[in-house]
Amino acid sequence: MTNFLKFLVALTFLFGCAPKQAEPQFKSQQISQVLAEMTDIMVHDVTNPPLAARFFSYACLAGYEVVAQNDSASPNMHGILNKYPQIEKPAVTGYSYQLSALLAMMETAKKMQPSGTLLDKYEQQFLYSCRQQGISEEVITASLNYAQAISKNMLAYAKADKYNRISNYPRYTPSNQDGTWYPTPPGYFAPVEPYFNTIRSFTLDTCVQFKPAPPVAFSTDKTSAFFKLMQECYQEGVDLPKDHREVAAFWDCNPFALQDNGHMLVGMKKISPGAHWLGITGIACQQAQVPFAKAMQINTLVSISLMDGFLACWDEKFRSNRIRPETAIRKYIDPQWKPLLQTPPFPEYLSGHSTISSAAAVVLTHYLGDNFKYIDTVEVRFGLPAREFKSFQQAADEAGISRFYGGIHFRDAIDNGRLQGLQVGEWVVNKVNKKPGTLAAAKTK
Repeated sequence: MTNFLKFLVALTFLFGCAPKQAEPQFKSQQISQVLAEMTDIMVHDVTNPPLAARFFSYACLAGYEVVAQNDSASPNMHGILNKYPQIEKPAVTGYSYQLSALLAMMETAKKMQPSGTLLDKYEQQFLYSCRQQGISEEVITASLNYAQAISKNMLAYAKADKYNRISNYPRYTPSNQDGTWYPTPPGYFAPVEPYFNTIRSFTLDTCVQFKPAPPVAFSTDKTSAFFKLMQECYQEGVDLPKDHREVAAFWDCNPFALQDNGHMLVGMKKISPGAHWLGITGIACQQAQVPFAKAMQINTLVSISLMDGFLACWDEKFRSNRIRPETAIRKYIDPQWKPLLQTPPFPEYLSGHSTISSAAAVVLTHYLGDNFKYIDTVEVRFGLPAREFKSFQQAADEAGISRFYGGIHFRDAIDNGRLQGLQVGEWVVNKVNKKPGTLAAAKTK
């Protein structure tokens, strides 16, 4: 079933044979559907993981701004997020705020994503379905006008984060020093987002706020701690158990993965880690029957935790600039060794999966509770079987260790990435809930 058909089924369920209403009621599924459409475009564009989190964050914020202006239980982000503007409520009447929120997400994504115009077709189908379900043309027009006004403000806020300046910076060149990162096969891609730490965060005071412990120092001494890390990773890859293979494949989420078809290298269709966690968010919100306004808030804060998690992690990646297991093991242990997963194109320490997964899990646990059992079906459509989890943190732990099983991270990058992610997640939650005492404590962890 296509995404659009799924949406039609959901709308039919929502409205059924009920009489026309000025304020139609949507559910969390419609938020997740917009994010799924964005994800499909990101797969098409091969959007890198940090940039994907940026797109998700601003789109969700646009939708959430509409919610906050119309739902007194939803706190406005002005005064909470860094330099977030005071956005005036548009002088529009007769709109549906939930419809406007969904449209604000689409309007923002259309302008931000490189192939965002592909969302035009989905938006038109979406509005056609709304008309078919009895939403009046007046409500649709007013809602769209409201959404476009909010999106215009959100795009201005996004432009001010300085991401657009990155293209002016010098091209990153590997240092070629022993123990440092170097491009890996089969694509030998240039490093992804080496200047990501120069843009404005949403909640962090600075990208080094939760600076991790330094990585284990590089050494070729066979008695050194680093050589032991290499040996551990090498042995895991030599005789990888079936269940470890399954875990590694499930959490791969590498948009840069390539497949050799015998004639050329072809890009494999894979989503980003952030898209996977927003998929989990959608599953959890639907399972818990979270109302629309609260679901928009949860999706927004998960997106923000992903974005700030990537900022903190990427700051460390290009500071420590540590060699990847694939490069180190081939050079110092076994030139024929290959990891199960293809190595992503950026330095090894910290593990991005560990950081952002733990951060997202903190947000989800805060709003939906610990010991939240769910079945993760996010990547079934990409050919991966579903997996069952007892909690969000269990899933985050598995996402982290999957990088060791896959042969693309050393243990300390995973362990310290998890610690950083927990700190970022707690910071985001406490910032939104305005707990200054907890914030001060978090800074000193």
